[in-house]
Amino acid sequence: MILNTDGSKPIYVQIAEWLENEIMSGSFKNDDKVYSQYQLAEMFNINPATAAKGLNILADEQILYKKRGLGMFVAEGAKESILSKRKNETLKGLIQELVLEAKRLSVGEDELMEMIRAENEGGKNNESH
Repeated sequence: MILNTDGSKPIYVQIAEWLENEIMSGSFKNDDKVYSQYQLAEMFNINPATAAKGLNILADEQILYKKRGLGMFVAEGAKESILSKRKNETLKGLIQELVLEAKRLSVGEDELMEMIRAENEGGKNNESH
C-alpha cells in the first residue's frame, strides 16, 4: 500500500484502514498479533507515533486489543465489527451523497434504482472475467 500524503485523509487513519482491510481479507484472524508501531513505521516510512495513533484507533474501537509487553492482537469478532461499521458509516454516507446528487440532477427513484441494478449486474459480469 502507498500512503496518500496529499492531506485529504490523515496518515494514521490510512494506517487504521489498511489494517482493517488486512483483517477483512483474512491476512489477520482473531487473536493474531498485528504489526507493531515500529514495524508499521518502517513499512510505510512514517513516524512510529503516527503508526501508534492508527493502532490506537482500532484499539479504541475494540477491533484490536493490547497484551501488555506483547503488542496488539485482533479482537474476537473484529471482522464483523468492521463490516458493520463500514455498512453503517461508509455505505450510508455514500448513499446519502448519491441520493442528493440524483435529486440535483432530477433523477427519479426508479431511474436511480435501475442505474444501481445495471451497475451491479455489470460488476458481476466483470468479476467473472
